[in-house]
Amino acid sequence: MDYVTIIGLVAAALTVIAFLPQLMKVWKTRSTRDISLGMFSMFCAAVFLWFAYGILTSDTPVIIANLLVFVQALIILAFKVKYK
Repeated sequence: MDYVTIIGLVAAALTVIAFLPQLMKVWKTRSTRDISLGMFSMFCAAVFLWFAYGILTSDTPVIIANLLVFVQALIILAFKVKYK
């Protein structure tokens, strides 16, 4: 594995880990009052497009990071819609 891929995988891991505290807070409190529905919807769309880009370019770190962040973001978005 080359150093560029390692840098990408570390960045992917940090991106995924960075989202966990927000997801855990929403999960525990069931509160999404301070999360903008419009911004989070656009964020989910952007992350999905980055995931698609990763697939089209066969970029493993981009695929992994964006798939995992997309799942986390969808859970938060679902809570936002449910507890609106």
